[in-house]
Amino acid sequence: MSRIILILIFTFGLLGCSKSNSTDGKKSGTHEHSKTETYYTCSMHPQIREDKPGKCPICHMTLTKVEVELDDDTPAQPAALAKPIWQCEKFPDVTSEKEDTCPIDGSPMIKKKVDRGAGLIIAKVKLRSAQLEHFSPDFFPVTTMKMTKEVRLLGSVLESEEKESSIPARIGGRVEKVFVRSTGSFISIGDPVLQIYSPKLITAGEEYILTRKSFVKNKNSEFKNLLKQSEQRLLLWGIKKSQFGSWYAQGRVPRSITIYSQSTGIVQKRNATVGKYFKEGQNFFELSDLSDVWLEMDVYEQDAALVKLGQRVELEFTSLPGDIYSGEVDFVAPILDAKSRTLKIRSTIKNADGRLKPGMAADATLKISFDRMPLVVPRSAIIDTGKRKVVWLKINKKQFQAKTVLTGIESEGYVEVKDGLMEGEEVVIEGNFLLDAQAQLFGGYEDMTADSSHNH
Repeated sequence: MSRIILILIFTFGLLGCSKSNSTDGKKSGTHEHSKTETYYTCSMHPQIREDKPGKCPICHMTLTKVEVELDDDTPAQPAALAKPIWQCEKFPDVTSEKEDTCPIDGSPMIKKKVDRGAGLIIAKVKLRSAQLEHFSPDFFPVTTMKMTKEVRLLGSVLESEEKESSIPARIGGRVEKVFVRSTGSFISIGDPVLQIYSPKLITAGEEYILTRKSFVKNKNSEFKNLLKQSEQRLLLWGIKKSQFGSWYAQGRVPRSITIYSQSTGIVQKRNATVGKYFKEGQNFFELSDLSDVWLEMDVYEQDAALVKLGQRVELEFTSLPGDIYSGEVDFVAPILDAKSRTLKIRSTIKNADGRLKPGMAADATLKISFDRMPLVVPRSAIIDTGKRKVVWLKINKKQFQAKTVLTGIESEGYVEVKDGLMEGEEVVIEGNFLLDAQAQLFGGYEDMTADSSHNH
């Protein structure tokens, strides 16, 4: 409400300052052929119009004198119908004023669809010289520009399913001892994890010892092949060469045989307990390798269509202030979440030092670059009424007109104009709300009843 009052007071102030100019036109010898309408209105209730001074019948404030020039009070009219534009179907930025073939791929050009709701002139305002002394608008020529956008997102660290691993039982046996104390323990390749009692494994070890002794004694090729097969069997069952080499040196196989890890990661499940029997293929431990982690982010619905694979993401973690990580979008969910109205995307982040832990929160910045060069205007040039978007154009020093536009993406303070403007037209970026207020107060808009939400 305070903003409306200020705009109204300023607008009436401009009109009030023009009194001496309108009354002294004839005295000074200037030839102004304009007609002037004079009436009195209330700054709080502009619908009140009286032909003489007095008080507002609603709020009892003193009425303000208003003088309006009528020399160019022409009704608003639709803009001239634009000429049909033809464009390449696969390259919409390539256009032509006549039907032709696309110069890029040779396919027939198609007629560009035009939004008939954009490009309409819905109001005109003409300012007098006295008003211009107090009106300092700023203008921007409609131009093309390569647009980029930064989308701010929240993300969280997850374990990479691609890096999940396990330590399975390669041969059946009973657990005799467990070296891994608990879940969350870190295991590296070659670390001892448990000891098992396995009759089948003990028998294979004894066969290895006998075969090796026979080969050493006879140097027979048959014993050599048997020895090689015996070694391969033990290796496949997870026994190290140094282990069965020690068995041969000692001449016997121990009752409990140590199993070593062939994976690196953090223990997520510790299935092995003393006395438990495992069949071949069952997992002693399930691990999560955190050398790579996933960062999952939620993109709001209005930006969901902009996200593509390969886009760059910069990350800063709450627990690691000042450290910037980077990655690329490598997964985009095919379905929007119906409850949160967000789209899940994901990036894989290198974590060789292990500093990123599952559950950590991150502030993410998604870098989006658009290939096309659309027409743009500053965001401040657009008055959004909720039902339509309006810009004010400069016709000349004194005359301005309001036109509806169809807008697209917004980035870095600029808005894409899909329809309604042409390159080179000058739009008002500072002072447009005063023009809008004057058009509303003095009936400049062609259909204010159809746009009852036009409030500022």
